[in-house]
Amino acid sequence: MRLKPTIIVFTVLLLLFATALKAQKSLTLGATAPMLNESVEDVNGRSLTLSQSTEEKGLLVIFLSNTCPLVSRWEDRMKSIATTARLSNVGVIALNPNERIRERGESISDMKKRSTKQSYNFSYALDKDHKIADAFGATKTPEVFLFSADMKLIYKGSIDDNPNSASQVKNKYLEDALQAMISGNSIKISKTAPEGCSIKRIK
Repeated sequence: MRLKPTIIVFTVLLLLFATALKAQKSLTLGATAPMLNESVEDVNGRSLTLSQSTEEKGLLVIFLSNTCPLVSRWEDRMKSIATTARLSNVGVIALNPNERIRERGESISDMKKRSTKQSYNFSYALDKDHKIADAFGATKTPEVFLFSADMKLIYKGSIDDNPNSASQVKNKYLEDALQAMISGNSIKISKTAPEGCSIKRIK
């Protein structure tokens, strides 16, 4: 009986240690994009990879979902940024990692309906078993990762500082980082905390 408090403390410490290890998996700035050749299925039934989605000047990866309210609030801004990226030879791909609730609004069929209804101007693909999200260390939807031409991470985090109102945005984090990368300038803010809904993982 005397061992129980010790066992409890030890168990808690193990859980904290495991959480810390998991947190360390998040991509660091300057890291090379992982899983470039992992195949994903997009809403049009095509098999894509991050490598195939990359353009001459880099790649923007967005983790999205259909059911997160914050995603819908940012959608118009995401489409505008995607247009800028594509016109500047930066590839764009969105991935849906919400495996735990696939049958509750996050299936490939749901994704297709969302993409059509919102007129997505970028590829929207299923990240089965959230493999790519895990490799990136993504935790939220939406959450963005911007890679340069040599596939080094130069910005990660939130789209901007106000999901509720585009007119009240003070810091256009992703747009500013994208413009700086395109023009060859240094990025003033290269990392922000993602704001959104937690990724619904199966483990």
